[in-house]
Amino acid sequence: MTVRRDFQEPARCRPDLVIGRDELFTAARDQLGRGGSVLLHGPAGIGKSTVLRSLTADYARAARTVLRCSATESESHLPFLALADLLGQVLHRVSDKLPAAQSTALESALTGRGESTLQRDGLALRLAVLSALRALAVDGPVLVVADDVQWLDSASAELLGFAARRLGDTPVQLLAAVRTDGQEYDRHLRAAPPDTLAVRLGALSRAQVSALLENRGYTGLPRSTVRDIHRTSGGNPLFALELGRALAENPTPPRPGEPLPVPTSLRALVLSRLEMLSAEARHTLLVASAGARPTLALLRAAGRENAEAETARAAELGLLATEPEGPAVRFAHPLISAALYAEAPAHERRAAHAALSTAASDPIERARHLALATAGTDPGVAARLAGAAALARDRGAPSVAASLMLLSARHTPANGAPGPDERRLQAAEDAIMAGEVDLARDIAREVLTRATVPADRVRAWMVVIEAAGQALGEVDAVFPQVLADAGDDPRLLALVHYQLAWRALVVEGDFAEGREEAAHAAELAARGGDRRTELLALAFQAQAETLMGHPDAPATIKRALKEPQDPQVACHHNGAGSTRLRWLLMGDQLSEARSTVTALLREVRRRGMVESEVHFLRMLAEAELRSGHCGRALDLSRESLRLARDSGIGEVASAVLTSLAEASGGDVQRGLALAEEAVRHAEDDGDQIYMSRALAALGYVQLVAGDAPGTVRSLRRVRELEHGLGVTDPARGRWHGDLAEALVLIGEPDEARDLIEVTREQALRLGRESTLAVLDRGEALLRAARGEHDAACAQLTSVQDRLAKLGCGLEEARTAFALARLRTRRPGPTSYDEAARLFRRCRALPWLRQVDAAIASGAAEPAVPAPAPVVPDALEGLASMERQVAALVMEGATNREIAGRLFISVKTVEATLTRVYRKLGIRSRVDIVRLAAARHAR
Repeated sequence: MTVRRDFQEPARCRPDLVIGRDELFTAARDQLGRGGSVLLHGPAGIGKSTVLRSLTADYARAARTVLRCSATESESHLPFLALADLLGQVLHRVSDKLPAAQSTALESALTGRGESTLQRDGLALRLAVLSALRALAVDGPVLVVADDVQWLDSASAELLGFAARRLGDTPVQLLAAVRTDGQEYDRHLRAAPPDTLAVRLGALSRAQVSALLENRGYTGLPRSTVRDIHRTSGGNPLFALELGRALAENPTPPRPGEPLPVPTSLRALVLSRLEMLSAEARHTLLVASAGARPTLALLRAAGRENAEAETARAAELGLLATEPEGPAVRFAHPLISAALYAEAPAHERRAAHAALSTAASDPIERARHLALATAGTDPGVAARLAGAAALARDRGAPSVAASLMLLSARHTPANGAPGPDERRLQAAEDAIMAGEVDLARDIAREVLTRATVPADRVRAWMVVIEAAGQALGEVDAVFPQVLADAGDDPRLLALVHYQLAWRALVVEGDFAEGREEAAHAAELAARGGDRRTELLALAFQAQAETLMGHPDAPATIKRALKEPQDPQVACHHNGAGSTRLRWLLMGDQLSEARSTVTALLREVRRRGMVESEVHFLRMLAEAELRSGHCGRALDLSRESLRLARDSGIGEVASAVLTSLAEASGGDVQRGLALAEEAVRHAEDDGDQIYMSRALAALGYVQLVAGDAPGTVRSLRRVRELEHGLGVTDPARGRWHGDLAEALVLIGEPDEARDLIEVTREQALRLGRESTLAVLDRGEALLRAARGEHDAACAQLTSVQDRLAKLGCGLEEARTAFALARLRTRRPGPTSYDEAARLFRRCRALPWLRQVDAAIASGAAEPAVPAPAPVVPDALEGLASMERQVAALVMEGATNREIAGRLFISVKTVEATLTRVYRKLGIRSRVDIVRLAAARHAR
C-alpha cells in the first residue's frame, strides 16, 4: 500500500522564506553572532537574495546602524552609486567628524556636486570611507548589507574594499551576496574583512523544490511533474518557480516524453548566447537536446557531420559542459536543453526525433523517438512503443514503461486491439510500481470517465484504491461501485475482495475480517485462474494469521510459497516473501532474515519497484536494529525515509522505524518528533495498523528520553488498540517489556506483573524466545522493587546470556545496564564497563549517554534502594515507587538526589510527587516532611 503524505508542516506563502538552507543558514548566523562577516555566493537564481534578506532581518536589530545597497547591471557604470546608497542617508552624522579634505571629497562623491574622482581624490576618498565607518561604529555596531556585489560600480567596490581590509576590531560587519560560477568568489573575498566566511548556496533537493513550489502556491502538482521541474531546473529555486508558473498558466500539460514548457523569461536568460552559433550548430544542439544520452557518435549517426566542431564552439560559449573524459555531450545546465527544445518549431523537433529514431542503438530510445516524430495515430508505432515499454519493465524501469505506454495509447486507434484505454491502464499500473501514484490516479480517473467494459473499469478502480495508500478511508465510496462493476466474474471479484481485506485491516482495524476477506479473495482468484491475485491474497492471509498468533499461519505461508509463483509477487512487499521475512523476524531468526531481505531488496531495485524498495529498506533496518547494529539501522531507516518522502510512499511506516533507530543510535529528540508526527498522520488517515505501531515507537523513545509516565500513557493505548485489532503475538510490536519497565519505574508493580504474566503465556505458546527474555528482565526489575536484589541480579544475568545467544545485541546491552544498576555494592565507574562496552559495540549513542550519566552521578544505590527506607504508616496506601520517593523526601533528599538513587529521571520524580500529593491530600514537600516529624514525635 502507499502513503501520500509529507512529514513537514506546510510552509506559509512568504517570498522570503528560506527553504532547504538550514546548515548554511546556521553557519552564517553563527558567524554573524561572533561579530564576523559573511559572503554568500552562487549562480543566478540560487536564492542568495532570499537568504540575505532573512539574515538581515535577524541581525538588523542587533546593529545600531544598517547600511544597504543593491546594485544592478544597468547602473554599474555610474561611479560612487553604491557608496551613495550606503552612506548617503548617514552623511550628516559623520561629516563633522571627518577632516575637512576627507569630508569635502566624500560629499562631492556622494552628491555629485564637484568633480571628485578616484584618480584625483583617491587617498582622501579612501580614508573618508574608512573614517566614516569608524565614526558610525562609535555609536554601536554597524551592519553593511550589499546584494548583487558583482554589479557594484568599480569606484564603490574599490573604496569599500580598502576600508574593509583596515577596519580591524571596529564593530563593522559585512553581509554580502555575489553571483558566481564555480569558485570565482575569491576576488570578492579579498575585498571583504579578513574574518569573512564564504558560504556557497547549492542546488535544492527534489523534496526542497516541492516545498518551495507549495510555498509559492503551486499546489497539487503530481510528483512526476515536480521531479521533472527539479531535473530541468537543476535545483535552482528561481528556475523551478518560473517552470512552476509556466505550468500553472499552461492549460495543456506537456505530452509524455516531451520536456516541460519553458517560459520566455528563462529562455532569454539561458539562450542569449545561442545567436552566436551558426544555424547548423543550433540544429546540432537541438538534436542533442532531444536525445536522452547524446554523444558525438550519436549526433554523427543522426546526420550531424560537423558535430565535433559545433559542440566545441557551443562549449566555448558556455552552452555545453566540457567533458575531458568520455564521449558524452552534456549541457551546462539542464534548463539550456529544455529551453532550446521549447524554442524550436514543431517540425524541427519532429525532424530531430526522426533522425534519432534510426541513429539510436537502444530499442527503447528508437521507439520513443519514432513516437515523437510521428503525428496522429499509427498502429505500428503504437505496437513498437508497447514492446519498448515491456522491455523497460523487464529492465527495472517502470517509470519509463509508463511514459512509453502513454505514448503508445496516444498512437493507438480508437478501435485498436488492444485499445488505447487498455494501454493507458497498463501505464497507470507501471506508474504505481514506479511510485508515481499521482500520475497513476489521474490516468485511472480519466479512463473511468468513458470506460464501459467491466474489466477495464475494475482495473481502473484498483489503481485508484492503490493510489490512496494507507488512507483507504478516503476512497470508501469506491467499493460499492467497483463491486457493481465486477458483477459475478470471479477474477474481478477476487481483485475487489483483496482490497476489501486491506480496508478491513487499515480502516476497521479488524484482523479477523481482513483474514476472511483475503481467504475469500484467494478462493475466487483460484476459481478464475488468476494466480497472481491468489498469491497476494494468500500472503495477506498468512501475514494476518501471523500477527494474530493464529495456529494456521505456518500452513498458509507454505500455501503462499507453493509453485507456480509469479516472479513479481515473489518479491513484492505484500507477497509471500515479505510475509516469510516477517515470520523470520518475529521468530528471532535474525541472520536468515537479513540475508532474505537483502536478496529481496536487490531484486526490487533491479525491477524498479519503488514502494517495495522503501518497504524492504525498513525491514532490513529493523533486522539490523534487532541485531544491535544501531548505526547501520539508522543509515538504512534514514534512506528509507528519504525515498518515502521523495516518492510519497510509505512515509508513516518509514517515520516509525526511523524514530526507533534515532532513539537507539542517533538523536532522541529527532526520534521523538518523528514518532509524534507518525501518530498524528496515522490519526488523520484513520489508519489503525500504523497508529499502534507509531504509538509503540513513541513509547520506546519516551523511555529512552527518561519519560516513564509518557511511555506508560503511549503503550497503554497500544495495548488497547492491539486488543481491538485481535493481535495476540507479542513479537509484532515488542512493546510489552518497555511497558513493564516503565510501570515499575512509576510505581505500578501490580499492573506490570499482570502484563508480564499475560504476555508470557502468549509468548510461550508461540515460542517467542527474545520476548520471553525481555519479559524476564521486567520480572527481575519487579523483584528488585520488592527488595529481592540477589534474585533479580541472578535473573538479569541469565536474561543477558539468553539474549546474547539469540543475537539480540541491543536488548543484551540494555540488560547489562539494568544489571549494573542493581548491583548491591557501591557501583563505581568500572561496574558499568560491560554495559558501556555492549552499547559501544551497538553504536547505541543515546543509551551510552545514559551510562555516562549514571557514572557521573556516582549513585551508590541500586535502582530500587536496599534496604528500602522506613516507611511511615501514612504512606502505606501509596504504590511502591511513590512510597520510596516520599520516604526519601522525608530524609531531606532533593529531586535530583532521588533521581540518582532510584535511577530515574528528575521528571519522573516530579510526576511521582504530584501523585503522592494528590493521594495524601497535601500540597508540597513541606507537608511530607511534617509527616516524618509527626512519626518521630510518636
